[in-house]
Amino acid sequence: MASNTLAALGKYGRFIKFSHTLFALPFAGIAFVLAILREPALPLSLIAQKLFWVLVCMVGARSAAMGFNRWADKKIDAKNPRTANREIPSGQISDAMAILFIVGSAILFFIGSWFLNPLSFYLSFPTLFLLLTYSYTKRFTFLCHFYLGVTIGLAPLATWIAIREEFSWIAGFWTLGLAFNLAGFDILYALQDREFDKKEGLHSVPASFGEQKSLIISRISHVFSILFLGVAALNAGLNSFFWIFLVFVAFLLFKEQKIAFENKDGNFPPSFYQIHSWISLVIFLGILSETVPGLIRLFTQGFSL
Repeated sequence: MASNTLAALGKYGRFIKFSHTLFALPFAGIAFVLAILREPALPLSLIAQKLFWVLVCMVGARSAAMGFNRWADKKIDAKNPRTANREIPSGQISDAMAILFIVGSAILFFIGSWFLNPLSFYLSFPTLFLLLTYSYTKRFTFLCHFYLGVTIGLAPLATWIAIREEFSWIAGFWTLGLAFNLAGFDILYALQDREFDKKEGLHSVPASFGEQKSLIISRISHVFSILFLGVAALNAGLNSFFWIFLVFVAFLLFKEQKIAFENKDGNFPPSFYQIHSWISLVIFLGILSETVPGLIRLFTQGFSL
């Protein structure tokens, strides 16, 4: 019984790439740390509650989005040798179970948003719409990579609204920086499907512009990512240790681009994906390096009340 349960959990975890949700948590962590340090200070009990519901929303939203993407692309995936063994095309998960999983994940997202604040709840509907409709953008525009970047990059802005109940460009610039980072990566990732996408009439930067121009567009996107992350840091008042981490992020992006240049067919080694997964964590650690004193002060004062 236990082995069957674990097998089912593993299957659905692979279905939605749950590991990607874990790698995306630092995106929310960026705004969470900066938001709780803003005045007026929030009670520690409220911070703990909001942290819990932010995590619930992250898991619900990304699970719904990834599940819907797999369901919407099931016929395309079945034709592509690289994706034909995914859970729906291979028959491991039925259409009905996939839809049930997506609906359940969406409901979890809405519940989490409800417990955060009214603004988060109202915005949860257009946010989920953006997350789900990404699945169809590749059918009509090569800008699908940037659409994906924005939808996933919304995590800092959404988290800020969850904590402070307001829009702020402090979080908005983090969203733009992460959006360009993700778009640049996704363009490189799409190199492996360039011929398939052209054959099936799907739109992507590699299918539309070829390998060489795709590399250039991805590099430009990553340059914009560093620029917006720098602007975000300035707006957040980060002016010392964080910049060392940002230089390291630029180095990681350079390594990512170098690997892509050496493997233009898209058959990247594992190090390519590992480098990408480190970037959000490095940015988050950079923010922690400057905010630890403020966090210690916040929690010390909170426990002394």
